[in-house]
Amino acid sequence: MARLPVLLIALFFSSAFVDRCRVEASFWDSAFFTWGARQSSVLNNGNDVQLVLDKISGSAFQSKSAYLFGSIEMLIKLVPGNSAGTVTAYYLSSTGSNHDEIDFEFLGNVSGQPYTIHTNIFTQGIGNREQQFYLWFDPAADFHNYTIHWNPTEVVWYIDSIPIRVFRNYQSQGVGYPNQQGMRVYSSLWNADDWATRGGLVKTDWRHAPFVARFRNFQARACKWFGPASIWQCAAKTPANWYTSPAYGQLTSAKQGQMKWARDKYMVYDYCKDTRRFNWKMPPECSKPQY
Repeated sequence: MARLPVLLIALFFSSAFVDRCRVEASFWDSAFFTWGARQSSVLNNGNDVQLVLDKISGSAFQSKSAYLFGSIEMLIKLVPGNSAGTVTAYYLSSTGSNHDEIDFEFLGNVSGQPYTIHTNIFTQGIGNREQQFYLWFDPAADFHNYTIHWNPTEVVWYIDSIPIRVFRNYQSQGVGYPNQQGMRVYSSLWNADDWATRGGLVKTDWRHAPFVARFRNFQARACKWFGPASIWQCAAKTPANWYTSPAYGQLTSAKQGQMKWARDKYMVYDYCKDTRRFNWKMPPECSKPQY
């Protein structure tokens, strides 16, 4: 690469800058099924996806592109009725044992009981940063927007534009942060009745199969990963990297108020308050401001 003419190098990087934040919507353009394709379906000119779980198999898809920083959003309508034992997952992840990952997982429940929204973040293969919530609406009655916003400063989990969690970058103080690996988008529907509902006490009732989760309007306003050079390209404070603007470096007072409301009323588990689990040796980020 070093022997190429300087002009060609400049053209390569300028074209990467132009393309890397392109919004992708059509399923066939932006994603593909990884398993369970036989029972899954793509509808509405590639805009809608159905994942199906039956007693034989679940199903899953992933994005064709990997990303480093930006905003990843999806409209999701979860499995209705008795969804106990099922998990609908929507997350970002790199590959390998030292992977990074940012999770939304929706843990099913018996009819009339709330879904549990499970969130987590991994850096260099280390997770154990779970926070869980109930919802203030029925997530199986209609589509709702679930967004992961991720930039060099913070990761924010949003539900219908309401932030529920922030994980700030304290890498300079010894706390891992996902900023060195491109991550793809993954979604799946699968049976996890050994742990998903009340710790595995409630099993999947296959009389209600097939279970169906619906996805719509996948959008990635994000920096595409083209390899290690993307580490500095995607973090650069340029107009193309809109997410590096100071406006996205911290939640506004109004957004902090929304998040306090959601956490006060609907949070059911926070690893930073689980002193017994960590024997009072709490993860270092737990003593630092997150928003």
